[in-house]
Amino acid sequence: MESRFSDGDIKSWEEVSLLYNSALKQINTKIEILNDEFQEVHRYNPIEHIKSRIKTPESIVKKLRRHGYESTLENMMKYINDIAGIRIICSFTSDIYRIADMISNQQDIKVLTIKDYIMNPKTSGYRSYHMIVAVPVYLSDHKAEVKVEVQIRTVAMDFWASLEHKIQYKFETKAPANIKAQLFECAKMVAELDDRMLSLNEEIQAITLQNE
Repeated sequence: MESRFSDGDIKSWEEVSLLYNSALKQINTKIEILNDEFQEVHRYNPIEHIKSRIKTPESIVKKLRRHGYESTLENMMKYINDIAGIRIICSFTSDIYRIADMISNQQDIKVLTIKDYIMNPKTSGYRSYHMIVAVPVYLSDHKAEVKVEVQIRTVAMDFWASLEHKIQYKFETKAPANIKAQLFECAKMVAELDDRMLSLNEEIQAITLQNE
């Protein structure tokens, strides 16, 4: 199997990359508008910040190889759902589901799959809310439905996930058992912190309402 796309596919890869970048721009704009609206109506911004990225061809080929597929553009678009990825970082766990609902309610966005790693964390302790959505991209002569992976997590979850990724990368995903155990314990601490911060915010909101 080729370790990269063949030279004959370079032009096609550039066109595909344009599609995925366009999809990211569209969903970024939608999320920013929703955040602005929420600020106007509720005087509160649920979103702390947004990150987005496009996987490199090399990373895509590695994932295709790992799943036993040939490295063709057709397989890439069919089997790889996270070529375009957007990560939404929010303050509280309640914001995660609020944002997910706002995205789902967009009439031109199709929700293809949902994985709730908050209600059902991974064995590593990883917690986040994942959606695969299809976003319409309108070009000069046709419309394309482009898949984008949306990850929604709290600041605390993102802090843990970022460090866990760096540690696993350092050990090439084969970290010693004691390291994994400590990471899992840290994940539990993050979950407890999120719960306490949510409870504190609800208490503050209740006091604010009483004083109005």
